[in-house]
Amino acid sequence: MNASQVINAVAPTRICDVGGWTDTWFAKTGRVFNIAISPMVEVQIHVHAKQEADPRIVISAENFNESYPLDPTHIIYGKHPLIEAAVEEMNWPEDVTFHVNIFSSAPPGASMGTSAAVSVALIGALDALTEGRLTPHETASLAHSLETNKLGLECGIQDQLASAYGGMNLIHMTEYPQATVTPLLLPDSIYWELEQRLLLIYIGKPHNSSETHRKVIEDFGPNPSGDSRLEALRQLALEAQAALTAGSFTDLGGVFTRNTEVQRNLHPDLVCEEFERIISIAHDYGALGCKVNGAGGDGGSVAILTRSDMFQKRAMERALKEEGFDSLPIHLTRSGLRVWSTKG
Repeated sequence: MNASQVINAVAPTRICDVGGWTDTWFAKTGRVFNIAISPMVEVQIHVHAKQEADPRIVISAENFNESYPLDPTHIIYGKHPLIEAAVEEMNWPEDVTFHVNIFSSAPPGASMGTSAAVSVALIGALDALTEGRLTPHETASLAHSLETNKLGLECGIQDQLASAYGGMNLIHMTEYPQATVTPLLLPDSIYWELEQRLLLIYIGKPHNSSETHRKVIEDFGPNPSGDSRLEALRQLALEAQAALTAGSFTDLGGVFTRNTEVQRNLHPDLVCEEFERIISIAHDYGALGCKVNGAGGDGGSVAILTRSDMFQKRAMERALKEEGFDSLPIHLTRSGLRVWSTKG
């Protein structure tokens, strides 16, 4: 490892996770269709030759305006446990010091898989400090293991896979947590049209996805994996893939709407009053469908699939803005985790 080197890593977030909840330990098997987007998470590591007076590791969480040293011989999970767990897990050279800066323009707790993207990007960047290289699938698996096994959080597998692979994917969880990933390759015309029609609305406050998971799990009976609601979600993931393959935005909007209805049926707290208000306004402006992103709950975001009329879409945005709901700028991304280095 050369001193005075800069390692960069970026990883996308995701929306429209049709079939979410079936990628969990209690579902055992599942299917999820999701779409990777920017804003991405950015990780930059400044590597320097080891100096006795310098702290070995410094973490800067730019979104929180926090910077603090880590002792590699005694890492304590304090300020940002997911970041600290990733640093503890990875192997890196003993003869260097490094400063890790992490940034995302996505708001925290927006149900976009941002924490998974942080973990994937950080693992990718730290992996570049060593001789070996993890594959995208290995990176996603390790990121998921950090959240579940190391930190004890409730977490499905789809967020990490979306961030590592990018693009649009059908994720088939054959047996938790093992999965295959099938990319959906669309003609540019459908890809561009989908990007133009999607609208991401943030309700202005974060959610606690792990806590929401616990509420849902408590509501299941002794055989969660066979629950008819989870089976409906598995089927909807396949229907989302088929709708986009056929270029049918009407069918895709219907899938979004039905997926959100199943989320309501999983637990009444998953689609809060703010989400219902957004969905109602979107319906008034002719939206084809709305998907509450991620676990849902009392915070997060909604993906809206509009009709092709962009004048009407902008009118919808203004109406939502007047109600206090912000539209987050997004772009679809065909690329997943990217890692590269340059001299400092």
